[in-house]
Amino acid sequence: MANPSDRVYSPSHEWHLVKGDSLTLGITQFAVDQLTDITYVEMKKPGFTFKAGDIIGEVESVKTTSDIYAFVSGEITEVNKALADDPGLLNRDPLGAGWLIKAKITDASGLSQCTDAATYDKQHP
Repeated sequence: MANPSDRVYSPSHEWHLVKGDSLTLGITQFAVDQLTDITYVEMKKPGFTFKAGDIIGEVESVKTTSDIYAFVSGEITEVNKALADDPGLLNRDPLGAGWLIKAKITDASGLSQCTDAATYDKQHP
């Protein structure tokens, strides 16, 4: 399955969908496949400010716990509340309804470390 071309993909398997100064962030299908059954999602709260490379949350599965990183600087404006009641939503729709956070971007220069969908797909078939 090809990843959507409207976003960029980080080396740690987060996707970043940027529209102006707004960010929606989630994890890739590849990451979900590696984690298997996701049992818990905890993200920093709205109002939390972060710099590119900071840990902004974690995803737990039956196999492991993985930190979630942002490759922009900004402030979290919204956390996907649906994941608190149904973390499996991340397994079922990681590129859509399973998004993790929305944020206001203050510095997007860290996105230079990310790749486009075609490159990511070649690296993680």
